[in-house]
Amino acid sequence: MESLGLLTDGTRVAQTKAQLATERADPSYLRKLDSAKKRREAEQAKYEVEFREAVLKFLAFAPRHAEMALKLAGAVTVLAAPVGSGTVARTERIPLERRAEAAVIAWMRHQTTAYDHMSIARIKGERREVRRDLAERSRRLLEKYRNGEPVDSAVCPLAGALK
Repeated sequence: MESLGLLTDGTRVAQTKAQLATERADPSYLRKLDSAKKRREAEQAKYEVEFREAVLKFLAFAPRHAEMALKLAGAVTVLAAPVGSGTVARTERIPLERRAEAAVIAWMRHQTTAYDHMSIARIKGERREVRRDLAERSRRLLEKYRNGEPVDSAVCPLAGALK
């Protein structure tokens, strides 16, 4: 069965198109569009600042690694915060703090491990298990930065990813 769409009188279609063109040409309509765009941009800028702060709070790096924390927070925010990115950072169903944590772990999974090139068996739960293991590795690495331990940037995967 083939769909034919809506059936209507051709003059009605022409009238509606003309009415729509007139409405869209109206300066008040254009001002309304512009103000809505500016409002969305302001909301996005505010969200990016809040998200970056949440990432920094999650990282909680020792003062000696503050510069690394700023770089990482910036990289995660640039990737995860944009509208339409489809990342966990845009999910409103979970609190901002958990979004920040999940975004950092996801960023690290893709940037500091070979996850994107891994061949994972198509067995129920296998991908989840691999992701859990990689997340644990990421958390252990973050713990070194939180504790202020010296980190050799030549071999640290996080330092390498942020160069």
